[in-house]
Amino acid sequence: MNLKFLETFVWVARLKSFRLTADKLFTTQASISSRIAVLEGELGVKLLLRDSRGVSLTPEGLKVLDYAEQMMDTMQALKQSIETRSSKTGRVRIGVMDTVIHTWLSPLVARMMDHYPLVEIELVADTALNLCDQLQKGFLDLILQTDLLRQESVRSLELASHPMGWIVASNSIYNREYSGVADLAHERIITYSKNSHPHQEVLALMQANGVMAPRLNCVNSVSAITRLLRDGFGIGALPPVLVAEELARGELTLLAIEQRPPNLQVVVSWRTGVEWVEEIVALCQQVLAAYARKVGEDYVVLAR
Repeated sequence: MNLKFLETFVWVARLKSFRLTADKLFTTQASISSRIAVLEGELGVKLLLRDSRGVSLTPEGLKVLDYAEQMMDTMQALKQSIETRSSKTGRVRIGVMDTVIHTWLSPLVARMMDHYPLVEIELVADTALNLCDQLQKGFLDLILQTDLLRQESVRSLELASHPMGWIVASNSIYNREYSGVADLAHERIITYSKNSHPHQEVLALMQANGVMAPRLNCVNSVSAITRLLRDGFGIGALPPVLVAEELARGELTLLAIEQRPPNLQVVVSWRTGVEWVEEIVALCQQVLAAYARKVGEDYVVLAR
């Protein structure tokens, strides 16, 4: 019995989607369907049911899932017991947006240094727009930013998203009750760099609430935004995860306004054909999943 097919079945059962499983395993939906069909043929039972509502397990599928997960856990434990650090050499060029730098970049780099001790890691910090441009021109091998890229030589995968919020200095004049977004828009709003995805989302939200020319102040540095907010210079439109410590200490406050900008996506994009870059994509998924468990869904929502 092919363990890869068992792993495929486990992920379809968990994600309840052939498409999401294909993204997870970096393959096609047709390949996923083929693996499941072969597995069902070997076992002689129907494992999954597909209809307009999605994918569900048959009673036999539930039984097989339990054993399959045990086999996957055993295989993972075996791999970890004999795993040695990679002897790969070379250089990998990674571009990261500020949001990643201030959240889970350090554990990612630590994992990479442990897995690839002989590899030179070159990090470039920039806005999502610039990172996308540098990836497409071949100056970077992998980037972590906000936009799904659709290009023949580039692949993209959404990893997670960060809930957004309206954040103010606790002792500032901006820490008051607001009737809604239109009321909030009369004040100075500080957010990400101009024409970035989060900037456009904030602008669209304001315009949807009848504010055609909001007072948006665009800053391309999370550190600068945080400093301006702490010093009471306006209302920040950014993910609370970036100021979790300041919120916990009471220096900053998350305003109780129901309407918020859409979650800020975290997307990994990479150039196809670059040696072992997909191994780093898998590391990104593992590190971000661990970070999400640590901080909770108020701060990070994993992609499904």
